[in-house]
Amino acid sequence: MKYKGKVIKYNDNVDTDVIIPARYLNTSDPKELAVHCMEDLDRTFASRVGQGDIIVAGQNFGCGSSREHAPIAIKASGISIVIAKSFARIFYRNAINIGLAIVECPEAAENIGEGDIVEADMDNGIIKNLTTGKEYKTQPFPEFIQNIIKNGGLIKSAEKETI
Repeated sequence: MKYKGKVIKYNDNVDTDVIIPARYLNTSDPKELAVHCMEDLDRTFASRVGQGDIIVAGQNFGCGSSREHAPIAIKASGISIVIAKSFARIFYRNAINIGLAIVECPEAAENIGEGDIVEADMDNGIIKNLTTGKEYKTQPFPEFIQNIIKNGGLIKSAEKETI
């Protein structure tokens, strides 16, 4: 599993209320959620995010409420992977459940900058900043998580396994 894209960077404690504001929780349409992703934190996000882009963030990304809408909005916006110093545990689980790749790598999160081009090889646990040439080691995705992400989420993965 390899991901390559331009970095959009955020600081610590990005909570689910700014990832997708509560006023949009009356829909579960991923495309509609994507339009409003990060709206209260970064009004330019929806207009500048591209397919395959990467979010890099600080500590405790996804803190706050346990809404699944937050990782759905991020994935639907085109983000391929989120790299952070750390994640709120419920956000981590929700992201994997909906098939959004996320990985903790404090050193990468600290040193990768806004606009850098990054390649994340999650089969081997290597994150490379193609802009600076620096590489960072992290844990590769275990096979079961790779399968969940490849299949588009936990439910789709379970359906494929039972067929």
